[in-house]
Amino acid sequence: MKVFTMIQKRFHMIVKDIILNTIGGSYALPRTIRYMIYKTYGIKTETRNIFPKCFIGGNNIKIGKGTFVNSGCYFDNSSSIVIGANCQIGMQVLFCSSSHEIGSSLKRGGENLNKPVIIGDGCWIGARATILPGVTIGNGVIIAAGTVVTTDCEENWMYAGVPAKKIKYLEKDECAQLVM
Repeated sequence: MKVFTMIQKRFHMIVKDIILNTIGGSYALPRTIRYMIYKTYGIKTETRNIFPKCFIGGNNIKIGKGTFVNSGCYFDNSSSIVIGANCQIGMQVLFCSSSHEIGSSLKRGGENLNKPVIIGDGCWIGARATILPGVTIGNGVIIAAGTVVTTDCEENWMYAGVPAKKIKYLEKDECAQLVM
């Protein structure tokens, strides 16, 4: 009986992956249908602007209104991933919510660590940036292309590099806040 339950769970995971990542990630699929598939599988998205070939690792994802997610993004989703409203996410951005503790010399990749990733409102995440587990990116932040974000990022700053470092303070636009 236990084996049958394991097979059944694995089968459901495979079907979910095929629907979310193969069908849902297809270039042939209109964005509105992709949006409906994601909503059906429990992804809390308020935008239809999610482009093809994104990998969705689970349904603990929330994407805010007016956000644009370019093609090829990877949502690890071992823990929650929250992206605020009016964000621009470049192609092939990695949202990694899992890692490992450092283990003994016999097995350095120890116990799993799952920590949420939170992106504030109005952020711009450049192509191929990597956001690591437990990171919170404040509102109005720019993450340059190729940046690896290992720690939290303060509001209204531009970050770049490996690891990410503050590059430039970005003025807070009072008019833009009134519109949002």
